[in-house]
Parts: sequence; C-alpha cells; structure tokens
Amino acid sequence: MLKIAWSPVYAHPLPENHRFPMLKYELLPQQLLYEGTVTQENFFRPVPLSETQIERVHERSYWQRLRNLELSPSEIRKTGFPLSKELVDREVMIMGGTVQAAEFALEFGMAMNIAGGTHHAFTDRGEGFCLLNDNALAAQYLLDEGKAQQVLIIDLDVHQGNGTAQIFAQEPRVFTFSMHGGNNYPLHKETSDLDVPLPDKMEDAAYLALLREHLPALLNQVKPDFVFYQCGVDVLASDKLGKLGLSLAGCKERDRLVLEACHRRGVPVCASMGGGYSTRIADIVEAHANTYRLAQQIFF
Repeated sequence: MLKIAWSPVYAHPLPENHRFPMLKYELLPQQLLYEGTVTQENFFRPVPLSETQIERVHERSYWQRLRNLELSPSEIRKTGFPLSKELVDREVMIMGGTVQAAEFALEFGMAMNIAGGTHHAFTDRGEGFCLLNDNALAAQYLLDEGKAQQVLIIDLDVHQGNGTAQIFAQEPRVFTFSMHGGNNYPLHKETSDLDVPLPDKMEDAAYLALLREHLPALLNQVKPDFVFYQCGVDVLASDKLGKLGLSLAGCKERDRLVLEACHRRGVPVCASMGGGYSTRIADIVEAHANTYRLAQQIFF
C-alpha cells in the first residue's frame, strides 16, 4: 500500500504574502482523494522527529537556537519565512513524516511525504524556505539504524540541493545527485557527488534526454539500496522561480523515468514534494498529483 505522510499543520497559515505556496498542502490530498487515486487509508499522521534524531544531522547549537526562536534577523531573512514556534513545530513534523515514510518504503517499496524536500537546510543554518533537511535526516536515520548501506538522493527540484550536498560531502554512503537550473538560486552552489546544471528555458526533450543519460548509469554505479527522490515541480515553464521550460507532460515523464528505474531494480523510494511556484495553483497540484498517480501505477 502506498503510504503518504500528511498533517493539518503542513498547511500552517503564514502572513498574506507567504500563503499561496502553502495552499498545495491542503489541495493536493483533497484532489487525490476526490479522483480516487488514494483513500484515507493511504495517509498517515506523522509524529514529530525527536531532538536526538535532529542532532544526528544538524549542529546542536543551530537546533537549539532555532527551537528557542533565537535566530538572528539575517538568518531569518535567509529562510524566507517569519520565524515562529508554529513554523518550527511544522518543520519538525515534516521531518518525522519523511523518516516514517522511509520506513514504509522499506516495507512497501514506495512511500511519500506531501511536504518535505527541504534541501536548502545545512548542518548549521536554514535557507530558501528550509529550516531542517528531511531527506538528510531520513538518510542518516537509515544508515545509523543499519536499514540501508548505500543511499542515493535524486534531487530534480529546479534549485540545487546545496544543503544536502554540504551535509553529505564527507559521507561515502550517501551519493547526492542534483540536476538543476545552472543560473538559478542558490547563487553559490555546493558540490554534489554529481551536479548537472541546466541552461535557462530547457524544454522537455532535452531535459528528459539528459535524465535518461545520467540516471541508469548512476544507479548502476552507486548500486543504492535506498533512494530519496526530491521531485519539486518548479521545473515547469509556468513556475515563477524556475527558469526552465518543462510542460506538465514532461514533468510527469521525469517522474516516470525515476520511479520505473528504481522499481525495475527493486530499490525502495521515498519521495518528498519540494518546490512549486506556478502562477496557477491548479498547475502545481496537477504536477504533484501526477507523481502520486505514477507511484500507484508503478509500485502497486
């Protein structure tokens, strides 16, 4: 059964100028239920990640300052959100959702988190709407618990997974792959194990050709026993922050390539949704919903 992490706190209200990106966390589960892709049984309510687990990846001093709402104004500006207890609680819940989804992926082959993909969070700071790094925390959990020996993080959000690259720069058991807009945020890129920077306005055919070139070779080289997939839909041509030129069909084919490649090799996958900032909320929800539809078709 496809298990999906979701909690009402995912849609935590923010000041007016920040609310639009949060709408998808309400609308996506409603759409999936309405169309029959999932039922209520597919959803699970995550529990917050413990402080001990958070500190497996994030520096204690950073976590304590974040928890106590003691970040400097400069640090808060870099996260993009006004800091509040509710926001931190939301983030900790999302972290728990991805760790628990990873456990479900081991059991069922595939699991997902409606939120997550917080790849701009470093060991010692947050950036770009990310306070803590869910895929990094979940990968570290699997390694520490002996539930995975070699992890591959496939990051196809339009923005480089800079925080994830920094966290695992010296960890050979985690291979970080980021295929992203070369001229997009962040201005300073970290070094992933494999970075594939893309030119502005790249469309479906060229994008998918590159993914077909790199993905099978990467799976054969790394031989992962677990994959985390950051499947942000900010690659769409309609995305306000994206700069790429993918259509909804191209974005769906991207997901198909990743999920089918992992399924053929019997590698469990945990997917986090990442970014999506198209002008029409319907485009964001449809692109994300495609990922869930494909997960059901391919794995179940």
